Amino acid sequence: MGNMAVCAFAAYNLSMEKQHIADKINVRYLAIITILLIAIVSACSPAATPEAAEPLPTLYPTPTPAQLGLAEAERTARAFLAAWANGDYATMYSLVTTATQEALTQERFTEIYEDAANTMTLRTLSFEPRVMARESAVVALLNYDVTFETNILGEFSDTNRDLRLVLDRLSNEWRVAWSPGDIFPEMGDGAILRFVPVIPRRANIYDRDGDLLADQNGRSVIVYLVKQNMPDAAACLNTLASVFEKTVEEWQEELAPIADNWTIYAGDLEPGVYEQNRGRLESDCAATFQPRFTRRYLRGTLAPHILGHVGYISEDELDDFKRLGFDAEAIVGRSGIERSWDATLRGQPGGRLELVSPQGERIRILAEAASRPAEAIWLTIDTDLQLYIQTALAELYANALPEWRAQSKGAAVVVMDVHTGEILAMVSWPTYDGNALTPFPFIGREAANLVLENLAENERRPQLNRVTQGQYPAGSTFKLVDAIAVTDSGIYALDEKFNCSATWSREENFVRYDWSPDGQGILTLAQAIARSCNTYFYEVGWIMDGIDPFLLPSYAHRFGFGESTGLRDLSEGYGTIPDPDWLENYTSGVIPWRPSDTVDMAIGQGYVEITPLQLVRFVSMIANDGTLYRPQLVSRAGLGDTYSYVLEPDVMDVVELRAGVLETIRQGMCEVTTERYGTARHVFRDSPLETIGVCGKTGTAQNPGEGV
Repeated sequence: MGNMAVCAFAAYNLSMEKQHIADKINVRYLAIITILLIAIVSACSPAATPEAAEPLPTLYPTPTPAQLGLAEAERTARAFLAAWANGDYATMYSLVTTATQEALTQERFTEIYEDAANTMTLRTLSFEPRVMARESAVVALLNYDVTFETNILGEFSDTNRDLRLVLDRLSNEWRVAWSPGDIFPEMGDGAILRFVPVIPRRANIYDRDGDLLADQNGRSVIVYLVKQNMPDAAACLNTLASVFEKTVEEWQEELAPIADNWTIYAGDLEPGVYEQNRGRLESDCAATFQPRFTRRYLRGTLAPHILGHVGYISEDELDDFKRLGFDAEAIVGRSGIERSWDATLRGQPGGRLELVSPQGERIRILAEAASRPAEAIWLTIDTDLQLYIQTALAELYANALPEWRAQSKGAAVVVMDVHTGEILAMVSWPTYDGNALTPFPFIGREAANLVLENLAENERRPQLNRVTQGQYPAGSTFKLVDAIAVTDSGIYALDEKFNCSATWSREENFVRYDWSPDGQGILTLAQAIARSCNTYFYEVGWIMDGIDPFLLPSYAHRFGFGESTGLRDLSEGYGTIPDPDWLENYTSGVIPWRPSDTVDMAIGQGYVEITPLQLVRFVSMIANDGTLYRPQLVSRAGLGDTYSYVLEPDVMDVVELRAGVLETIRQGMCEVTTERYGTARHVFRDSPLETIGVCGKTGTAQNPGEGV
């Protein structure tokens, strides 16, 4: 009995050895091993003399009964599938056979699963074991179902799958006998997992009244090639080199690794270029063509800083977009409204997940989903107002004195509804044609190249949105902040009077001047605003600093300076409102805060920097009695008459101030345009706007850098 046990064990080990060798060598050696195994088993028959039987050598460590059991095989199978569900490819790899690990690196194993996950836009998966069975002493099968949850295709299941496990000869434990078929069975025979997207057409952008600003009705022509269909490869390469911006050598290098029967994207052509070269492409390359709808900005130079532009997906974003169903050739929003509202404008791709043969023949459809249509956007912008302002600025710079024109690098105008935060116009000058930045420019490549050249060389930086990103000294417009702060804090009465002299000198050995060389006499606060008296507000800054150097900066922050305006649609600068802590950090403690820093701030100079959008939001707060609204550029979004978004005024803060403060400020601002001493009276005298009523504040800033 002991001899039989030894022989049975030896036979098992040799059976494992047979399996090992069969994995590594050819069939004729397998036959020899089989014959040897039969001979050994025969030798294990009961013998007349037990002493004649000798134990056979053990080639590998002896598996324990627990390792051989079906329960252990099932634990390995479940651990492998659980790791898949968790995206733990390292654990999965540790559970495959040694032979698989020798043939496939962990990096490549991980890449195979990540590619499959990206292709199907996988979010999660779950599995349900059905039956565990032993196929032989060293092979077990887990029959199971798997359910995939994806971003695009939703949920779909693949049922009645088999996961094969073997008792690994080297590790002496159950391992997964892995192949690509464990992702989908057909992949074990070379099938390819492919997602065929259905991408919605990008939606339009309109102004507030429905005037079309951007659509997807531009055209280009896609050129496709198949190498095996080319009548004359050499002639085709020459034709491609003459049509596209690549040399023959570059085309050879690009086409060399691609299979002869694969369809190749050669590029896009403008309609005119396509018409000129269609015949040669067909005769020399057997090219096929497909129209592509491209982005158009119908008004070109109107509001490019708002609309932005579209372009290709960047490399660092590609994986995220692939999970949403977009490939590397997809066109998405890259700046402006096109970017911030990209998900709405582009819609959600649908598509079909399928398994195809290496020749491209469909084997099985795994799942399908319809696309979600793109939704149009209606801006808050009034195109007529936008165009009027833009034209006025163009004429201003065209007719300006050369010296002034050279000094002024650009201009910004923004108009906001004080009761809602809707932006009615936002003009940054100079402007440019946004079509030039798209991959398939509506204005043509030659014209686009001229625009791009100007953008690269123009010192005025046309692409800078001066309304939201330009950060400039506030100048005398900041006196409105002083006026509110000094009266709300109780330091000044609402009718506080001060002699607006020509000079002011509280600082040792330093004299400051009013803009009027003769001074302006005794003024109330409202009159000081209307006349923009410097010395009045020098005094305000000095007194407030003496009480608390943080007092004036804290009011500026309350009014939205040095902070985000809350605009969601475009990027913006925050500007700078200095205070003692800021200066210590900015200069690493080298320069201490002095009262003169607050005096500088009081006239919007020194370290003060604000954006035009912050200023218009602050003035709107004065006009509407204390409400700071979020600036907004989109009034609604949707399909037809069904809207997924409709603008609602968004109150970000209500500034509580002493009674009468804002009334006094408004009085001074209205005198700017209506009283003979107002600094803008000469502009509005006899203007049609005079009958409507305009109030404001003038300001002139010294800016050593770029000016508005």
